[in-house]
Amino acid sequence: MIELQHLTKRYGGTLAVDDLSFKVEPGHVTGFLGPNGAGKSTTMRLILGLDAPTSGQALVNGRRYTSIAKPMHEVGALLDAGAVHGGRSAYNHLLSLARTNDIGPTRVAEVLDQVGLAGVARKRVGGFSLGMKQRLGIASALLGDPAVLMFDEPVNGLDPDGVRWIRDLMRSLAAEGRTILLSSHLMSEMALTAERIIIVGRGKLIAEATVTELTAHYPSLEDAYMALTAGSVQYGASR
Repeated sequence: MIELQHLTKRYGGTLAVDDLSFKVEPGHVTGFLGPNGAGKSTTMRLILGLDAPTSGQALVNGRRYTSIAKPMHEVGALLDAGAVHGGRSAYNHLLSLARTNDIGPTRVAEVLDQVGLAGVARKRVGGFSLGMKQRLGIASALLGDPAVLMFDEPVNGLDPDGVRWIRDLMRSLAAEGRTILLSSHLMSEMALTAERIIIVGRGKLIAEATVTELTAHYPSLEDAYMALTAGSVQYGASR
């Protein structure tokens, strides 16, 4: 489980995350939505200990991420698929990560096969398409077989088959009892993948509900999202 308790983050005079509290429960895909600049990426970085909160805390299974000795066994994340050394092969990239958490090479081969990259495991990542890098990032998240998984825009660069594969993967991982936090701007895909939705705007919690609850009074999840975030868009297009 992921739990945020009055999480706040300031960068100078900018309040990026504002007293944010919510829970992401196991056994569900929870969608994480909000306009650009809403604080989603900052929140995910705070959960993973990549930034320190100004106040409040983010807990993973009751502990701060930075207190977990071998975090890949408990938490897996894909935040930036491009953050990979282009000169390394997919296999060596994963193997280097695995060694930091006492994960053996057998598991590296397993996750490469799981994400459909077994056939290019020895090829350099620099020659990969964006979709292939996304799959490699997902393999990295799965490496430690963690109970908590976080994905930021995992379908970027994927073709329709890849998007459907992601959808099925997220659902199957949740069905195993894992905690899944999924950030995306694709409302139609989120409506098909997530069961619960958390919406933030300007760093604040706007809504926390099931997809069914959010769409009870709107034609679609997209319509519900647009209505709820209307006052939180910071850079609206001029007409």
